[in-house]
Amino acid sequence: MQADRTVQRTITRLCIQCGLFLLQHGAESALVEELSTRLGRALGMDSVESAISSNAIVLTTIKDGECLTSTRKNVDRGINMHVVTEVQHIVILAEHKLLDYKDVEKRFTQIKPLRYPRWLLVLMVGLSCACFCKLNNGGWDGALVTFCASTIAMYIRQLLTHRSMHPQINFCITAFVATTISGLMLRLPTFASTSTVAMAASVLLLVPGFPLINAVADMFKGHINTGLARWALASLLTLATCIGVVMAMTMWGCADGHNHISVCAGSGHGAGGHPCRRIRDGL
Repeated sequence: MQADRTVQRTITRLCIQCGLFLLQHGAESALVEELSTRLGRALGMDSVESAISSNAIVLTTIKDGECLTSTRKNVDRGINMHVVTEVQHIVILAEHKLLDYKDVEKRFTQIKPLRYPRWLLVLMVGLSCACFCKLNNGGWDGALVTFCASTIAMYIRQLLTHRSMHPQINFCITAFVATTISGLMLRLPTFASTSTVAMAASVLLLVPGFPLINAVADMFKGHINTGLARWALASLLTLATCIGVVMAMTMWGCADGHNHISVCAGSGHGAGGHPCRRIRDGL
């Protein structure tokens, strides 16, 4: 009896660890609930019940009328689908009786988030933003502006993330940097006729697409609280991005039509063809 209780306690811990892995790395709530339940049943539990919120998970296993409940606090580790995929593979192997609870415990300790090299991530983000600009009739010159601005902005974002900067402040500063670089480049004579799409495309790296998709999926599947929490977080990140963009445009005289001549006096542009006017009209 005591041995069964110990095994159930271990399985309960594995089930909630499974759910925590998924919740921490960006999986939707329905998948968290499904995989933790499937793992518990695959390891011999009669039933697994869970309650998921944005910052915690509560899970109960039932075996022969005995209930064990565990609670864990959720700390966001960033979106990483490699971890989610690894957990799914472990659950499937357990369902096919290829792993027992000891093997599952060992596999869980071996899960490590996949991290791409920083330089590769910066390069690919810059290229993706540049491609978006080109596809939206920004031209090759606009794509070059976008690539330079988004590459530097992504590098700044990584530095701030590495120093555990608050996400909203991180997004605001990154948006400010991207808008500043693209706005100043559009003032250069070389890019006098460049489309202002380049300026908008340079901040695409800050679009919180994954949290928004998960928020909608959670609310459609009945996890209203978690969905609303994710929606609120994505909205705050979007607001921080907008603040950074507006700050940059205001600081460099691109937001006020009355100031653009005095800010850039002697640049050789008239009132109708000034890059700041084009930026303001384009955005």
